[in-house]
Amino acid sequence: MRPLGIGLIGTGYMGKCHALAWNAVKTVFGDVERPRLVHLAEANAGLAEARAGEFGFEKATADWRALIADPDVDVVSVTTPNQFHAEMAIAALEAGKHVWCEKPMAPAYADAERMLETARMSGKVAALGYNYIQNPVMRHIKTLVGEGTIGAVNHIRVEMDEDFMADPDAFFYWKSELSAGYGALDDFAVHPLSLLWYLFGHVEAVITDMAKPYPDRPLSEGGRRAVENHDAANVLMRLGGGISAVLMANRAAWGRKGRIVLQIFGSKGSIVYDQERMNEFELYQADGRGSEQGFRKILAAPAHRPYDRFIPAPGHGLGFNDLKIIECRELIRAISGEPSSIVTFEDGLRIEKSVHAMAQSFHERRWIEIG
Repeated sequence: MRPLGIGLIGTGYMGKCHALAWNAVKTVFGDVERPRLVHLAEANAGLAEARAGEFGFEKATADWRALIADPDVDVVSVTTPNQFHAEMAIAALEAGKHVWCEKPMAPAYADAERMLETARMSGKVAALGYNYIQNPVMRHIKTLVGEGTIGAVNHIRVEMDEDFMADPDAFFYWKSELSAGYGALDDFAVHPLSLLWYLFGHVEAVITDMAKPYPDRPLSEGGRRAVENHDAANVLMRLGGGISAVLMANRAAWGRKGRIVLQIFGSKGSIVYDQERMNEFELYQADGRGSEQGFRKILAAPAHRPYDRFIPAPGHGLGFNDLKIIECRELIRAISGEPSSIVTFEDGLRIEKSVHAMAQSFHERRWIEIG
């Protein structure tokens, strides 16, 4: 069987992340064929050529449609801004390619539905980039919850904060446009929602408040432009099994760089995880003598697989890009027909539905049940 031919659309932050993953997946895991990096697309032809050389791709183009039409491309990585995801993913699926698309699916729910419908009709694997669920630490937390280590879970709090939009004097750019989505909710709060889905299943009901820390921003050419979406959101949620939950998201939070704090409270203990310290978590168990009870810090180690495929010693730590390599391997397993932990378009649409329900709740000022 020939190796998978890879096409990459977009070469920014996540484009490079995908390229690193495709380059490293065979080296790290050994149990998959080494992909062939066939074709790279970027809006600027000169940049496309430069990035193809840097990333190791055979061909470069300024026309993403030419990449999709390439018969040597089997899998298309879509790493462009959110508003382009639907058109590119749908075109790739219609051309008979597997798709690995960064989150979220699309700013418009109807477009996300079309993405799923096309994926179903194509019979190809359609995966979303939610690499935080691939963290070996997160996998172990799922095991502990499933084993009842902290008893019956009754409440969850999750916060996601970053400060890339905290400066009120930063120039207006596309993430503040309405065409990019609701703001913090679908730009990055989908990540904690993916963790909730992975650990507990989908959200069942929500009520939401959103805020604009800065109503407008300066333009590089002079003047100002109104911010069209919301950089902060607070959501009360109900999950299955009677679990209550709170989600708070803020992309204008000075000092927070990649914070996703997950607190899970159960009848026999608690678990605390912070993405900024992604190689550890804290476990509290309400047993034994009260004089010795307290949170225990547990460091990532080879026992938390597949950490062992990267590093043979505990406490040395994985990084963000390593999680993308794990996700890449899970995608290849799915394409091979093996069990896989990728977020498919099926589950991704339910995450999108939760986000749109949150926005609806904000505008209608009421609880929304998610069917």
